[in-house]
Formats: sequence, C-alpha cells, structure tokens
Amino acid sequence: MKADYKNWMPKGLIAALLAASATGGLCFAVFGAAGWGVGRTARIVWAVAAGAVCALCGLLAAQFIGMYRAFSYDGKRQLARQIVEGTARYVELPPGGRGLDVGCGSGALTIACARRNPQGSMLGIDRWGGEYASYNKPLCERNAAAEGASNVSFARGDALKLDFPDESFDAVTSNYVYHNVRGADKQKLLLETLRVLKKGGVFAIHDLMTPARYGDMREFVRELKRRGYEEVQLLDTTTDMFMSPAEAHRLMLKGSALLTGRK
Repeated sequence: MKADYKNWMPKGLIAALLAASATGGLCFAVFGAAGWGVGRTARIVWAVAAGAVCALCGLLAAQFIGMYRAFSYDGKRQLARQIVEGTARYVELPPGGRGLDVGCGSGALTIACARRNPQGSMLGIDRWGGEYASYNKPLCERNAAAEGASNVSFARGDALKLDFPDESFDAVTSNYVYHNVRGADKQKLLLETLRVLKKGGVFAIHDLMTPARYGDMREFVRELKRRGYEEVQLLDTTTDMFMSPAEAHRLMLKGSALLTGRK
C-alpha cells in the first residue's frame, strides 16, 4: 500500500476549466460560423465572448496543470514533498513528547513529523470537507499505515479555537493552512496555535504570509520576543529555501514564509 497525499491543486478545478474552455470553443464555432439564425452583430458579440471564455479558461487550465505537476508527490518536481519534509525538520519532540499539526489535510506533515520523532507522537487536526472534500480522517489514517507511522493520530478540530488547554504540546506546526481561513485575523490564529505550546516547545508554521493577509510579520516576531520566546525566526522560503522567486510567482506561492522557533 502506498500513501496518497492528494494534490494541492484539485483535479476537479482543472476539469471544470477544461470543460469551460471546450464549451467556449464550441460556442465560438457555432456563432462565428453558423450563426444559428441570429443577426450579424449579435453573432459577432457572442463569438467574441465565447472566444474570450475559451482562451481565458484554457490559459488558466494550462497554468493549473503546471501547478498540479509541480505539487505532485509522484512527479518530477515534488515541491509539496520538499516543503513538507523541509518544515518537518524544524519539529523536535522530547522523549514521550507530543506535537500538534493544525490543518493536517491528508496527513502529510503530521506523518513526516512523526517519522522524524519516533520517541514522541503527533496529533493532526482538521475540519476537512469544503474545498478539499477528498481529504478526510480515514485518508490520513491510511497514509499513516502506509508509511508505517504508528505514533500518529488524527481528529477533527478548529484552528480558530483549539480544543486544548494552554501549554498542551511540545511542538506545533502547520503548512499552508491559515491563508484559507477567511475573515480571520491571521496573527490571532498564530497566537491561538502558540497558546497550546509548552514553554520550551518548538513551532514551525509555513504559510503565505503576505502583508495583505498577515500584516506586519516583522513586528509580530518582535512581539513574540518581547513575550519571552527564546527563539523566533521568519524565513522567506521563496529565496531558494523551498523554491525560487520565479517559481513562487508562477505557482501562486508568493509570500511563502516559515515562522519557526522555541517558546
């Protein structure tokens, strides 16, 4: 049995764009050539609109297919694997320690952290459903079994309000999750995650930390240090750490950064 971590670019979206492009092309041919009895001006308007839909959807489909190939765990680039394993390297558990992965999706980062820390255990939580309907708890459990990770478990949870007391975990982590939480103050989300981290515990949170989404993250780092955090780093992962600036732009991952350190 092989782990199936799915793909960050949903196949359904690509299929919908290809279908829309094909439909637009068909309508362009119908109105541009046959006209179906409509007037010349109306035929031109409909043909231009259909052609625009065909071209736009076709271009988007081509871009998203490229993204799908880059993110694939089985493809040549395997960017998703590189990011997951690169983030997991910052997670260290003491003997008997326990880590929390917020927004575990298909379990990739949870399992990667668990495999790197056989002396401890990892819990992955997610709300699942929604735009990532193919991700669920049974999938995570199958992937853990396929990877031979017995020190991992999964449960439903809400990143906005974690159902754990303060200082419950020796490590907390997350990967490309919080930018999907609409309407939420991202710095408050980070603080909620760090709330459940024990003093001396480590954190590694990777996301699209653009100013528009997260505000001033440099100031946030300074605030954590004022609160007594031992180590805090904000690492730009688009400067050849995980990807190049050009690749980040092409794959719509500009602003990717890793917040890491020790409480």
